[in-house]
Amino acid sequence: MPSTRVIALTLTGLISSVLLAGCSSSPPPTTAIIANPVAASPSETAASTPSASPSATATATAAETPTSAPAVTLPIAGNPHGGAYVPPAAQAVDTSHPTRVVGDGTPASCTSAAVVAAVAAGGVITFSCGPDPVVITMTATAKVRNASSEVVLDGGGKVTLSGGGQRRILYMDTCDPAQTWTTSHCQDQDEPRLVVQNLTFEDGNSTGQTYAGGGGGAMFVNGGQLKVVDSRFVGNRCDSTGPDLGGAAIRDLEQWQGVPVYIVDSTFGGAPGLGGVCSNGGALSSIGVSWDVINSVMTYNSAIGVGANPAQAGTPGGGSGGAIYTDGDQYTVTIAGSIIEDNKAREGGGALFFVSDDHTGTLAVRSSTLRGNPSDGFFTAGYPGIFFLGAGKPDIQDSSLD
Repeated sequence: MPSTRVIALTLTGLISSVLLAGCSSSPPPTTAIIANPVAASPSETAASTPSASPSATATATAAETPTSAPAVTLPIAGNPHGGAYVPPAAQAVDTSHPTRVVGDGTPASCTSAAVVAAVAAGGVITFSCGPDPVVITMTATAKVRNASSEVVLDGGGKVTLSGGGQRRILYMDTCDPAQTWTTSHCQDQDEPRLVVQNLTFEDGNSTGQTYAGGGGGAMFVNGGQLKVVDSRFVGNRCDSTGPDLGGAAIRDLEQWQGVPVYIVDSTFGGAPGLGGVCSNGGALSSIGVSWDVINSVMTYNSAIGVGANPAQAGTPGGGSGGAIYTDGDQYTVTIAGSIIEDNKAREGGGALFFVSDDHTGTLAVRSSTLRGNPSDGFFTAGYPGIFFLGAGKPDIQDSSLD
């Protein structure tokens, strides 16, 4: 049974596409209220245990009732001293007039089934779960339907979505026929635009989800556009081995016309025992995708695979990119105003692993601190915690690498 436990959260706004319209005020008449639907349709749900099939389903029922639990304090979202410029495209979305709201003002109304239904319906989603923070334990993975132009989830700083250590929390794939093909070029389309803000993703687990290479313990994205603002990712997991599998928190395989994934004012890990763990990329992982990581914190994440990529003879592969693992051809990674610290890789790149196969990709680090990110196997000389193979050298400005 899913649970909703009280938790001392300090977020600024979270999942703006799943369910909140203001915890104490009534939504406008045009706003749909989704509170504990009797059952989510099979096409809106995911298996109750990790599965190799993206369309595997399970049904969430009205028996879902969140319960309170002792307060637990989590780290704040983002680096409050970052100060890096946030471009308009990377800023939070206005959710003051949501399309739909999860909950009717009580914790019991904020259930996994309500979240799944809201994400499937799309639009701007907020939560109304009462005055206190809540944890919603997902009994099924929330899946974005590709016919949605946007899905904005805003947790208002009070909502945690938990995978319960059993399942991935959020999924979007423009090339998954089960979510409907909407173009003839599914790998490069501008919609859906997925935004998560003021939300915590906790204990997601995609272990055994081998579709599209696996990975993405909390969130898997392939196609469209993704932005994450003022959010936290704690205790997420994906498979422990595999040469190119990764992203305990987020795995992204395609972005429309090469626009970057924006990660803004967000925290991955944040304290001992809260970091993500995966074969590669304890926080983020991608193939051929650009990233702008702005005013964020990535600490205590681990890449635990063995044998690197390509996998050494006799090994299952993996173990690179303690916090961030990227691979592909022409792409960029920019780290600005951020702290990447105390992450670890069993093979290469304790902080960041960057490989551009055709040597056209670029890495820039601006006004950031990368410190104490051991690489048990290898890193690029002169750049502690980083393994880089791309165009020229990493462009490091006003930053500390130790």
